[in-house]
Formats: sequence, structure tokens, C-alpha cells
Amino acid sequence: MRPDIAVLQRAAWVLAVALAVAVPVPAQSQDSTRAGRFDLGKMWTFEAPPAAYFTRTYGFPADSAWFARARLAALRIPGCSAGLVSADGLIVTNHHCVRGRLASIARPGETLLDSGFVAPTLADERRIPGFFADQLVAAIDVTPEFDAAGSGGRGAVEEHLRARLLSAHGSAADSTVVQFVDLYDGARTSAYVFRRLTDIRFVMAVELQMGFFGGDPDNFTYPRYALDFAVLRAYGPDGRPLPTPSHFAWGGSDGVREGEAVFVIGNPGRTARLTTVAQLEYARDLSLPVTVHFLRSRLEAMAAYLAAEPAEAERIDLRNRMFSLSNREKSAAGRLEALHDPVVMARREDAEMVLRDSLRAHAELAQRYGAVFDRLGALVRERRTLVAETAAFSEFLNATAGSGVLQRAWWAWRLSQAPGDAAAAYRTSFSRAPTWPAGLERRLLALQIGDIARAFGPAHALTRALLNGATPEAVADRLMASSALAAGGTANPDSLAADPAVRLVGGFGAALLEYQTAERDLSRRESAVAADLGRARYAVYGGAIPPDGSASPRIADGTVQRYAYNGTLAPAWTTFYGIYDRNRSFGQATDWALPGRWRTPPPGLDLGTPLNFVSTADTYGGNSGSPAVTRDLRLVGLNFDRNVNALVRDYLYLPERGRNIMVDARAIEAALGAVYGLDRIVAELRTGRLAGAPE
Repeated sequence: MRPDIAVLQRAAWVLAVALAVAVPVPAQSQDSTRAGRFDLGKMWTFEAPPAAYFTRTYGFPADSAWFARARLAALRIPGCSAGLVSADGLIVTNHHCVRGRLASIARPGETLLDSGFVAPTLADERRIPGFFADQLVAAIDVTPEFDAAGSGGRGAVEEHLRARLLSAHGSAADSTVVQFVDLYDGARTSAYVFRRLTDIRFVMAVELQMGFFGGDPDNFTYPRYALDFAVLRAYGPDGRPLPTPSHFAWGGSDGVREGEAVFVIGNPGRTARLTTVAQLEYARDLSLPVTVHFLRSRLEAMAAYLAAEPAEAERIDLRNRMFSLSNREKSAAGRLEALHDPVVMARREDAEMVLRDSLRAHAELAQRYGAVFDRLGALVRERRTLVAETAAFSEFLNATAGSGVLQRAWWAWRLSQAPGDAAAAYRTSFSRAPTWPAGLERRLLALQIGDIARAFGPAHALTRALLNGATPEAVADRLMASSALAAGGTANPDSLAADPAVRLVGGFGAALLEYQTAERDLSRRESAVAADLGRARYAVYGGAIPPDGSASPRIADGTVQRYAYNGTLAPAWTTFYGIYDRNRSFGQATDWALPGRWRTPPPGLDLGTPLNFVSTADTYGGNSGSPAVTRDLRLVGLNFDRNVNALVRDYLYLPERGRNIMVDARAIEAALGAVYGLDRIVAELRTGRLAGAPE
């Protein structure tokens, strides 16, 4: 019987993917609706490095020594990434990764966030309290150990492996950290051994207005003109700069050329590339729309309050809170738009069909994993029965933009219902609920009440009890006037059972508890089935397809490339000229304002110096501060953002659309020397050694 041509074509594609690390093939399918070789990304792990693929694709020996040098020169800092750039502990990262730490080193009268920080001498470098940087000294696949122990023995295996790894790699117990990370939704487990550097000091930080030039309007956009960098230094236990023989060479003199390969090393956050189409459809139809509505409506409320009460908004730093929310809103809206893109969904459907066909073609895999997609589909259908509850309650306990009154009322109600062993935890949660000024709380309270009412509909008994014929705004006004919780977090949660806000929450408390229980159960079952899917995928493709982002160390490859946008071309890089063009076009009273030392172009600063550039490297949240290096491991940039087209990367890597955005090392060097007067740091970058340090 003649074999089906489509099946043969799919089998050939699967074989190409399985050999991807060794065989150079086109990066994407010519048919935009068919799955491409790298659709699920290029976030490669160090324990399974794509050595053959890098060597063949980029024409250099990417051997184990190369990967070791790249691994040891990169750092992970809280929430971000960074890179070592001298033998004496010098570190570069994004300004936005450490700007929140400037207040901790400020002295009386200093406003370092606005004015920046410069340490003229080594003695002026200031230690950051509680800050640290982790250097990856080992990355090991420990899946066999965990598989042998089974799920019940995980704790014992972790304890045994941690002791063994600390013995092998640790210089001191408090300076070595072992982390176990599940990859491929639990199909594999890796152990990461970090050397933790705990004495980190500020060397310099640009002004907020330069690091975040263009503000929220420019976020997730390109062309871009942000000088988003800061310089730190690691010190040793002796109080001297820490010797760091493994570091990147500085690429600030020659920079990078268009078409040149770059490798971005960092810790990308959680992506959803290995989820099923059914799960993506659920996110598109329900969970993401709820998130986008929540963020947009709360941002609107905050903007209205900012306009009405600017002084009080300034006191609570509302603008910075709004920056964070707006960043999340843009990201969520971009992901939602991506899931409405028929090309994105068609490619994910095709990739899923390829995997299904591969499993069916192998009797043992078919028997073991053949039903995994149906099992996940059934769980998604079960989730869809909670439409109203999800819309009403999924953001109820949001600490960044939720109603503090309702959250405190919730914990007080829980305490009154079943204090028991959980009483202490309920009181702690009560104390941690957000506290807003009355005018802003009234707005957020009304929005939360309105969300619950709309989710269940006007005819539902819960809605009737909640509103009692009034509007959400009227209910909020009544609570603000009558509840002890409207005064903030000072009330005693043990004595609030009769409080109007607590009674209101009691009207829907049982429904919220039931939703939380159902959500936890669904998540648990979904995780178990997803692990089977991960094992199935790994059985077919092995390491040819990297795991989803997991905030663990990765290396991603790409090339510096311009791209088409808005009917024209976005250049591969921008220059300092663009800063002054934007400033002159928009003016000083905008997000494109310039701080004092920048308002007139500083003498000696070549405005034609490349400032920001883009590449096709596969980055995500958590890659902020990631060093971008060339094949000879010269650091040529620091990753700080993506364009809006790259928001699809949560689900699909499309290099023809998306770009990661980096601050150019040439701009860093030029600014340090011509603007901030740090010739000592420029010399250290160029030589790789601290001035005056012994050879």
C-alpha cells in the first residue's frame, strides 16, 4: 500500500528536528502556517549545550571550554542577569535591574534615582545591603537520580545531591547555593550550583531619566534610545575587589556589525511554548482577557487619582507602581493579540499534530503517552466550567492593584470562620494587604465589586446579595463610610466579624473558597499530565527542542538584524542623535526629558555612537541585564527589552517578527568617559584589569 505523502513529509520534518543540533537547516518553514524548526525557541541550557549546532551555524569551535567561559562570566542577580567584565569583579547590568537599590545606598540629601551615582575612586564604591550575584559553577542533569527515587523520594534525593554538590563545588557553605529546576514540565530535572557573591557595590548608575528614557510610551518599542545600564563590583571577604579570572572581554571599542552573531546569556522567565493548543485557546478566551481587563481598569483608576490628587500620588510613588502595571498590561495584551493571530495558532496546531503523529508511529510511546493530549483537553474543558468564578476571583488577592479593604475583609472573614492552626497565617496575610489612600481605595473597591457582579450576572443570587439593588460605586461609598477597614491596616482582624466589609465578603466567601479549591486541584492534575507530555516530547525530540523558560541559566543565539515595520525599516542600531531628536520633538515636560548633564550634548561625546541595537536572539522576561556576546566572547551589549512583535514569544519564537533590544557597549563606554568622568572604569574595561592592580 502506498504510504501517505503527508505522513512521510511530517516524518521527515520530525527527523530534521531531532537532528537539529547537528544539521544546519533553514530556521523556519517556507509555509507560514507550518511548524518551523525553531518555533519552540532557542533558550538552550548549559547542561545540554548545542555545541554542534553553534559550530556548524556560526563557524567557530563552540566546544565545552567555550561554554564554560560563557557560563562563568555571566551572573544572575535578583530578578535579572548581569555580566563580569574585568578580572577584578567589575559587573555590568541594566539600570532598571538595580535602580530600586539606589535608595539603600543614598546619604542624607542625595536623590540618586534622579541624579545618578558616580564613584570617582575605588574607595567611593558603596555596598548594596542584602544584594547578591550568583555565578553558575556547574549545571548537571540529575534526572536519573530523581527517576530512580520516584516522586515520594524527591526530598531525600535533593538532600543527598545537595550535600554531594556542595562538597564538590562549595568553597564555603554560605557562599554556594544549589538549586533544582524541573524542565520540560517536569520530564527532566537539572541541578544548578551557584557561587553566591554577597558583597556587591555600586560603581555608577545613570539617572532614571536616561535609563528609562522614553518611559512607558517607549516600552516594548523600537527604535529605542535608552541608556539602560549600571556598573557594580563584587568584593571578596577581605573587603577587596574579588578576583574574577572568568570574565567577558569588553567589546566597546569595535562593537558589533549588522549580520554578526550574538549570544545572549541570562535567566529567561516562564514561557508557555510547550503547552497544548487547547490550553492556548483557554488563555485566549478566558484567562488573558480577565488579566488585561483587570490591569487596564486599575491603571485607569490610578491615572484618574493621579490627576485628581498629584501630591498624595507622589507620596505613595504611584507613578512607579503604574509603570510596573503598564508593563504587565502591555505584555498581557501583546500575548492576547498573538493568540488571536491565525498564523501563530496554525503553527502551534501543526507542531502538535507532528508530535501526535510521532507518538502514534512508535508503539511503546503511543501506549504510554497516546492519551496525553486528550487528558489535558478534558482538564481544560473542566476549567471552562469556572468561567464566572475565574472572571470574578482570579485577581481578587492581587497585591499590586487590588482593593485593600476587600482583601483585609477576606482574611478577617477567614479568621472568623475557621481560625484553628491557620490563624497566624491569616493575621499575617491581613497585615500584608495593600493600603491605599481613601480616594484611590474607593475606586479600586468599586471596580472589584463591579467585576464580581458582572462575572455572575445581575440575576445571580450572589450578585443580588452583593449589590442589594445599588451600583458598585454606591456600595463602595457605603463601605468607605462604615467599615473600620477603610482606615487601612490598623484594625484588629480578630474583632471584625460584624464589620460591614467582612459581612459583604461573607456573602461570596464560600464561592471564592470553592473556586480556590477547584483551581488548586485543577493545577495539580494539569501539572501531572503536563509532565507526561514533557516526557513524551523529550522522548521524541530529546534536547533538539529546548525547554520552556524557567528563570534558570540559558544561552540564546541570534544575529544583529534590521527589520520591516510601519511601512519602513527599523535600523539595526540607533545613536545618541536620536536622544536629542526625541527630546527636541517632545520637550522637557515629557517622558523624553533630559537630566541636567545631558541637556546640552556633552563635549567629547560622539553623537553618532551606536546607542541601542537589536538582534533575533530568543529572550524573555528575566533576560534584563543579560550580556550579549560575540563568538569570541566580547561583551557588545546588555539586553533590556523586546519589541512589541516579540511578545508572541510566550508561545512561539518568530525571529522574522521579534527583536530583543540591547544597550550598545560602545554607548556605555562613551557615556562613562565623556559624560560621567569615569576614565578609570573605561581603562578597566579596555584592559580587563583594575588600574594599579598587580599582574
